[in-house]
Parts: sequence; C-alpha cells; structure tokens
Amino acid sequence: MNMDNFFNLVAEDLQLGKVLKNPVQVTGGFMHRMFKAVTEQGSYIIKLLNPNIMKRPTAMGNYKIADDIETILKQNNIPAVYALEFKNRKMQELNGQYYYVFEWYDAKSLKDGEIKSVHCEKIGEVLAKIHNIDLKNEPFEKDEMHIDWQKYIELAKDMNSPIYDYIKDYADLFNNSITKGNEAIKKLPPVKAICHNDMDSKNVLWLSDEFKLIDLECLGYSNPYLELFELALCWSGYEGCNINFNLFNTFFKSYFYNTNLDANVDWEALYYSNNGKLGWLEYNIKRALMLECDNEEEQQLSISEVKETVEHIIYYDKVKDEILNYIAITL
Repeated sequence: MNMDNFFNLVAEDLQLGKVLKNPVQVTGGFMHRMFKAVTEQGSYIIKLLNPNIMKRPTAMGNYKIADDIETILKQNNIPAVYALEFKNRKMQELNGQYYYVFEWYDAKSLKDGEIKSVHCEKIGEVLAKIHNIDLKNEPFEKDEMHIDWQKYIELAKDMNSPIYDYIKDYADLFNNSITKGNEAIKKLPPVKAICHNDMDSKNVLWLSDEFKLIDLECLGYSNPYLELFELALCWSGYEGCNINFNLFNTFFKSYFYNTNLDANVDWEALYYSNNGKLGWLEYNIKRALMLECDNEEEQQLSISEVKETVEHIIYYDKVKDEILNYIAITL
C-alpha cells in the first residue's frame, strides 16, 4: 500500500483538506501503526489498525463496545484524546484498512524514571473515577487460560529461533502461573466496572502537570480491583523490573481515597489473577515464529518483546511476598 496515496484518499474522503506534508510514522502502540498527518484543516493522528488483529472474529464487536464506552467517558469529563467521528462513526475503513483519526495532541508519555508521586496520585484518582461511573455488583467472568507452551518450544527449536531458550527454560514457571491464575480468578470480588484495560504509562500523555489518556480501544467491563493491581505495579516501576514501593503505595492510597470500594479483599488472589503477561507472551511468541505476522520488522519486534516479557514474569514471581506485604501496610 502506497502510504502517501492512502492518506491523500483519507483526507479527501473525510474532507480534512489537502495534505500539506507527507505523513510521518510516530511512536505508538505495539499492535498498530500511527502517523501524524498535517492538512489544511489541522494536524491529526491516523491510527492504522493491524490487519491480523481485525481478522479475529471478536475484533469488530470489541471495538464497537469500546467506541460506545468512550462516549460515556467523554460525557463524564475523563481527560482523553477521543476519536473523531465522521459519517456518524469513529472507526473508518478505506480499501480494507480500518483506522481511527484523532486531533494531534503535542504531549509525551513518561518513562519509568520520570514518574513521580504526583503522577501516581493523579492516575490513581482518574482510575477510580472511571471505575465509579458504572460499578456493577456482578461476578467477573473470565475464561480460563490454557496455553500449550510445549508446542511453541518445539516449533522454536525446529526454526532455530532465538526465543527457544527463553521459553524452554521457564515453561514450568509459566504453567504454574497459569494454574494458580485460573484458580484465583474464581476468588475475585464479584464486581465489574468500566476499565481502560491498557492504561500503563505509555498510554497517558502529559503536558506539564496535565494529562490525557490515549488508546481507548481496549475499553470494556472488567474487574476494577484487577485493573488497580496491574496499574499500581505498572506506574511504580514494574515495567523496568524495579518497583518503587513508595509510588506503589501512593497509587493505592489515591485510588481508595476516591472510591467506596472495599479494600479488604483477597489480594493474593488478585496477585495470581494478574497474569495477563502470559497471554501477551503467547501473542508475541506467535509473531516471533511468524504464526501471526507477515513481515520481518514485526517479527524482530516480537522477538525482543518475548525476551522482555519473560524477564517481567520472572521478576513478578520473585517479588510476590514484597508486593503483598506493602499492600497490607498501605491498607
């Protein structure tokens, strides 16, 4: 696909005016590609959705749910970069390529070393506000996780893949985490709420002390405790395998100051339920082995992501007791 021609057609189709500069790719999410486009009417981000993701039978339904919930967040004044609507819809399609358009927001996400207590306070607060919009006293239902690691190990060996040792050496840890996670999910508090589902630091853009959330396409109803647990870790250094428990505690305190949810729950069950890294690992293993990937660039990115994700899983296992002890002290 000729990208310049594609963006000219997008601008014409959506009546954005003439494209003034060749669109340039900007740093964005791992799954999709994003481009900055400058037209006669302004500056925009055009997010091209990954065709392999869009082939999934649940993709369109999930995006429709997220688009509807995005409107609810906007009505409740949650600060975010919201998708623009054209032709009474947010998701657009041109020549088989699905995409979203956003107004350009000239801000930046924070790296681990840049995150301070004030950031954790604000994100803990906005997370609570999102959850408070529509709390439901309903059980959180999640399918059990089942991953055949041995299949991937054998395939990686046959392909002489650089990920072979990473997944072979720690398969027992992966299987143990899945088993405990499947049991723990059944013990979660019976409550659901609107959740962002991907609100780590890369998906929050800061302009001085003000921020806006991005990447809202994962919005859905989930267990708010589970999202709190995951994000308190992400915002306190877990992504760098070096948790700052002062930041961790600040995030927790800010959240519970802004919600009426009961803090007296089974946090060990939440620890084991927080096993989304295993699903992320499988996704990247598939791409690294060219099972869900059609170009070398994506394959190399996934190889790096497999190695990094394995390191996260190992670290998470090591710091279990410390995490739970700090939660007990904080609450």
